[in-house]
Order: sequence, then structure tokens, then C-alpha cells
Amino acid sequence: MGDILWPLPPADQAELERARALLESPGLAVQLANVIGAPIEGMLGRLPGPAQRLLDRAARKAVETAFRAALLTLREGTPGAAASPRLHKAAVAGTGAVGGFFGLPGLLVELPLTTTAMLRSIADIARSEGESPADPGTRIACLEVLALGGARSDDDGAESGYFATRAALAQQVTAATRYVAAGMGSGAAPAMVKLIQGVASRFSIPVTQKALAQAAPLVGAASGATLNLVFISHFQQAARGHFIVRRLERKHGELAVRAAYAALAPAASSRSSR
Repeated sequence: MGDILWPLPPADQAELERARALLESPGLAVQLANVIGAPIEGMLGRLPGPAQRLLDRAARKAVETAFRAALLTLREGTPGAAASPRLHKAAVAGTGAVGGFFGLPGLLVELPLTTTAMLRSIADIARSEGESPADPGTRIACLEVLALGGARSDDDGAESGYFATRAALAQQVTAATRYVAAGMGSGAAPAMVKLIQGVASRFSIPVTQKALAQAAPLVGAASGATLNLVFISHFQQAARGHFIVRRLERKHGELAVRAAYAALAPAASSRSSR
């Protein structure tokens, strides 16, 4: 007989609803399209194969670089202290301005810097939700956020994109967390390679969308700095939602939170159809 899953208290239920709204908000492609005045999705099919492979490699390199930097620079902070998202937005606005000026070659140079700044912002948000960036599980959970930017074609569409992504990466996350906890944090280890590959395969989707936005002929006044602000805002929202869910899971258990999250989907669909 299965465990009884009690409803979450009203305050925590409201927090979960907030997290779901952040995690299931309009995708990055929609946000970028609103900025440049042109649809991004329609451009994806016209991207040459060599260019897509170049962007895939750039995404992987950016994830590797960001994680190595995180291992070296993240320090113990005060769990629960307020995050400073504006500070990190200012940093990526600067790198975006340079990348936008030089087009695709600039993006390849700028992306690792932007991704590193984003991962530090994600860790800052994790700390504000009660986690310690020095904890191996938190560091891996921060890396997971980079995978929340886009769903792959082989993801299970029957359940939430958020939990589908976490389920797809679950084995790699567990192995990598154990490896980092053992004090062997090199990104070249098999456990880390598999996790970085899994994250990068999803991170390459928003990276491609960002590249197409920067190359769009209708971009006009939308500079690389503006596009980078949209880019980091998307991942900051995903990070906030992700770490709210993790905080509630620590309090009520994963099964209870997942069941409550799944129950929100019909209610949200009902409200949107009115």
C-alpha cells in the first residue's frame, strides 16, 4: 500500500504555485521574439548544419568552463541571504554588448563568460532559498538549471517539462554529486562528462535561439546587451523556481511536492481557457 500524500500547507502551496509559474513561463524563444520583433522558431529549420554543430560545441564548452569556475570560486555564504540578480545582469549586459558587436565569432568568445556569470547568479539564488553553494548537491543543482532552457525532442511530453528534465538527468546528477562530494571535482571525470553532456545538449537550444536573435536582420535597436539581459532573466527565473521546489522537497519530501506540482497543471489549464 502506497504512502499517503497529504496536501501542502496553504503557504507552501502558494510558494509551489509561484515556482510553477516561473518554471512554466513562456520560453526563451518567445521572449527573444518579443524583443527583436521576429519569430525565432521559424529560423531554426534554416540554420545550416555546420553552424548548429558549432553552437552545440560552444554550449558544451560554456558549461564546462562555467562549472570549473564555479568549483574554484564559489564560497560558503549565509543561506537565506537575499540574492543580487541585478549585479549579475550588469555583468552579462557588458559581455553581451561585445558579443553582439562581433556577431557569431563574438558569441563564441562571450558565451563562456556569460554562462559563468549566470551560474554564479544561479548559486546566489540557491543560497537565498536556504542552500549552501559549498555543498556538492547544490553545485550540481545549479548546473541543472542550465538544462531548463529547452526541451529535447526525445523528452517525455506526457509530464511537466521541468520534472521531465530532472528525470532525464537523474542518474547523471546522482553520480556527479557523489563524485564531487568525494573531493574529485574535475570536469574530465566520466561522471562529470556525462552530466555536462546532458546539460549541454539542452543548453544548446537557448544558445541557438540567442544566436539567431543576434543574427536576425530585424534586430534593430536590440543590442547584444539587451538580448543577454533576456537570456539571464530567463535562467534566473528558472533558478528561483527550481530552488523553491527543492526547498519544499526538503520540507515535505519529493513525492508530495511532485504530486502537488502535477495537480497544479489542470487548474492552470482551466484558468487559461476561461
